[in-house]
Amino acid sequence: MDRGVAIIEATIAPAAHGWRLDRALAEAVPTLSRERLKVLIASGAVSRGEALTRDPAIKATAGEVFAVAVPSPAPAHNEAQDIPLVVAFEDEHLIVVDKPAGLVVHPAAGNLDGTLVNALLHHCDGSLSGIGGVARPGIVHRIDKDTSGLMVAAKTDRAHEGLARQFHDHSIDRRYRAITTGIPAPPSGTIDAPLARSPQNRKKIAIVAGGRRAVTHYRTEQRLADAALVECRLETGRTHQVRVHMASIGHALLGDPVYGRARGASMAILATLGFRRQALHAAHLGFIHPVSGTRKAFDSPMPADMQELFSRLDV
Repeated sequence: MDRGVAIIEATIAPAAHGWRLDRALAEAVPTLSRERLKVLIASGAVSRGEALTRDPAIKATAGEVFAVAVPSPAPAHNEAQDIPLVVAFEDEHLIVVDKPAGLVVHPAAGNLDGTLVNALLHHCDGSLSGIGGVARPGIVHRIDKDTSGLMVAAKTDRAHEGLARQFHDHSIDRRYRAITTGIPAPPSGTIDAPLARSPQNRKKIAIVAGGRRAVTHYRTEQRLADAALVECRLETGRTHQVRVHMASIGHALLGDPVYGRARGASMAILATLGFRRQALHAAHLGFIHPVSGTRKAFDSPMPADMQELFSRLDV
């Protein structure tokens, strides 16, 4: 892992003119969250020329150049844990894993260990990018705990920056397979609806005017009795995007405990199988390797629990 302090140069974009500095820098440096930038600014890690900038609320000016000093993580309170991983690809810069349902991506309240980060720290012998901070070393993106499938993590800061830029530019090819309640009509289409925290329930995501733009392209792969196997291609990657978007058109994911409710025969099948998660799998991941420049693409078959659910529904 890169040690010391990484200096990231950030130029305020014309579109960010007049924004709060923390927001403008989050747009310019997609590897860093707005919350992390607030902390870095307040701690004196952001400068313009020779002057430190300690107020995250000051207004940014288009064309201004800031230097953001990002320290490598302190000795991690995350412990390396020998948790089995299915590795689709690995080199000295990055690793692609096939995450099982039920595995949390990074430590947080309620899940302080036993996460993908703990597993990666063990597998990679601590060699993960420090840009994500102490709690999230190497994490460039994430998928929900109860969603299975492909994820890429960065082992070096250079890889982290290159991958984060591709996610920011929406050039990553991400395709999910989902089993929905009912059969979408039309069988394919695009859902372009902004997402944000629900004003009524902060634990949920909702379609909210003024939220972050979110675009999902869906295509029905196979019609079932009262359900469908659907491919969802993400143009953006917002929290719970597929789950909320499909629910918004009346076709929530089977098993989704937050945004959906099974009905009829589907409810009985879910109960019989003990299927208690959203039927969602990150099946395809494609990107440009941030160091070699080569195109990488990976596919993952549906896990056993989704395959069994599909078989029971396909009658």
